[in-house]
Amino acid sequence: MSEQKPAPRGRYFEDFTVGEQLYTGQRTITSTDIVNFACLSGDFNDVHTNFEYARSTPFGEPIAHGPLVFAVAAGLNYASGINDGTLIALLGIDKWRMKLPVKHGDTIRVRSTVTAKKETSQPDRGVVSFTRVFLNQRDEVVQEMDVTIMYRRRPPG
Repeated sequence: MSEQKPAPRGRYFEDFTVGEQLYTGQRTITSTDIVNFACLSGDFNDVHTNFEYARSTPFGEPIAHGPLVFAVAAGLNYASGINDGTLIALLGIDKWRMKLPVKHGDTIRVRSTVTAKKETSQPDRGVVSFTRVFLNQRDEVVQEMDVTIMYRRRPPG
């Protein structure tokens, strides 16, 4: 008797509609996150890790690394279940912009707006484009980008 794999909980290419907005849960960025990311990446730039230096900047305190915020946003997207078992590949990130600093104690979430869908020459996959904005607890945009992702198509039958 063969074991059946559970159906993916993620969305298939066909499940996305141009213009729809999808939201993730939220996560608070901590000083520990910032320090751990500095250790992981090797980026110990003073604006991220030196309180005395950061006081002399317009931010007044250490700020999160841009890629840290992106990584947390990627985790929030995964936790939402949208991509679970249906995402094939991240194809591109365009127009990535840092709009506001993210500091210890800021809570972020992601709003993704579907901007385009395209079938591919292979019948088992399609490409979905999104504009993603990362919002803080005041609904201010802290980062934004355009993202292109390849998804599985819904199996026949």
